[in-house]
Amino acid sequence: MRIGILREARRGETRVAATPSTVSQFGSLGYDVVVQAGAGTASGFVDLAYEEQGARIGDPLEAEIVFGVNAPTLEQRDRLRPGTTLVAILNARLDDVLVADLAARPITALAMDAVPRISRAQSLDVLSSMANIAGYRAVVEAAHEFGRMFTGQVTAAGKIPPARVFVVGAGVAGLAAVGAATAMGAIVRAFDVRPEVAEQVESMGAQFVTVDFQAQESTDGYASQMTAEQQAATATMYDDEARQADIVITTALIPGQPAPQLLTAETIRSMANGSVIVDLAAANGGNAALTVPNERVVTSNGVTILGYTDLPGRLPAQASQLYGQNLVNLMKLLTPAKDGVLVLDFDDVVQRGITVVRGGELTWPPPPVSVSATPNQTHSDVPPVVREPAKHRSSTSPAAKVGLTLAAITAFGFLTATAPDPIPRHLTVLMLSVVIGYYVIGKVAHALHTPLMSVTNAISGVVVVGAMLQIPSDDAPVRSLATLAVLLASINIVGGFAVTRRMLAMFNKGA
Repeated sequence: MRIGILREARRGETRVAATPSTVSQFGSLGYDVVVQAGAGTASGFVDLAYEEQGARIGDPLEAEIVFGVNAPTLEQRDRLRPGTTLVAILNARLDDVLVADLAARPITALAMDAVPRISRAQSLDVLSSMANIAGYRAVVEAAHEFGRMFTGQVTAAGKIPPARVFVVGAGVAGLAAVGAATAMGAIVRAFDVRPEVAEQVESMGAQFVTVDFQAQESTDGYASQMTAEQQAATATMYDDEARQADIVITTALIPGQPAPQLLTAETIRSMANGSVIVDLAAANGGNAALTVPNERVVTSNGVTILGYTDLPGRLPAQASQLYGQNLVNLMKLLTPAKDGVLVLDFDDVVQRGITVVRGGELTWPPPPVSVSATPNQTHSDVPPVVREPAKHRSSTSPAAKVGLTLAAITAFGFLTATAPDPIPRHLTVLMLSVVIGYYVIGKVAHALHTPLMSVTNAISGVVVVGAMLQIPSDDAPVRSLATLAVLLASINIVGGFAVTRRMLAMFNKGA
């Protein structure tokens, strides 16, 4: 089968559905690739680069599989052959006209922006790939408009305060914006209706803003729409944070619905002259009251509002590479035999979830895919069974635990009373070490377990010293065990510091 790569017809679109490196991967799956002339020019990929990777320059609409970034134009759709499989960002949740048009044709249409947010589909998630780039680029655009340094400085000529950045939403785009703004030296504060993302925000050096209400994540992996009470609780917070911020970046979106308005016109009028708002939800109406999609608006009080919807396309080479890799991962899923034959399996929730039309039959919307780890609440008289995570789950009853504890204390008392010296002293030290170690390690955050345990491997040095003292013994078994202990403990020490060094290198900007 052939894969055709379209040259994007949408005005201003700089991305392309395949790069030379991803074209070669399609070839390894058994497909022939046809690239429309000039398809990658706006992304910096010339036709010759595609040909060097085994592609042919020609008409992509003659292929059995057609890839695009955006939905093809009506003229392009009219040229699709019967039985063609179209893969693109179709925006099927909002574009009913396009969905109806696709359903009227004898084709199959797969929407890359409808990938379910489950773990095994992350490598296909175009929305996350593009949101990551958009969040980074939003900070770049804001810095350009702000016209001042983000980082604070103390110089002989005076003190320069750092910029204050407020990020609304801590999803993929929001976290990318937090990371970029923090790296540039700004004071960053972020808010999300999901309190469980606070740790992610704080791990990036920003401060998580809290509001006194409990929100839950919806079952599709996105933040659920806030209730009227929650909106009231956050309105004052948004106003206060926006007034204090130099830059506000909003990323709040609800799939299939207009973007919630979070910054009112009154709030924007109260912001300082020179402040900047970058509204990443502009394509769906915007989170700010005065946002105009694809426009730069300057208010009467000097606040600049950027409603650009093409932020990923402003880094076209990287955006095309990520999108192209998402398509490669999709084709690996759809080509299990790697024989160049596409197989669409509706028993797979990922493949079913992205299928808008199959063979001319409308299959949209797909059945919901629950990705939440929180069990649904029921109104049954029988309370739901709540399962603890595996790391905390125990099959031992409380009564059994008490019995085991008493038995251990009794055995310990018997040994210390009857064993010859110095065994009681050594046993006491061992038991106290076990108890203290259990409570110390148990209070450490899970993210720190690996560096903590790798460093504490250095405690094996005590084993080395003790074993070396036993090597001169006249007893052959003792000497053998001591030699083995020195060898194993040394490996533990070296490995522990090697792991620690590699982890520290991950946080070294110069690495």
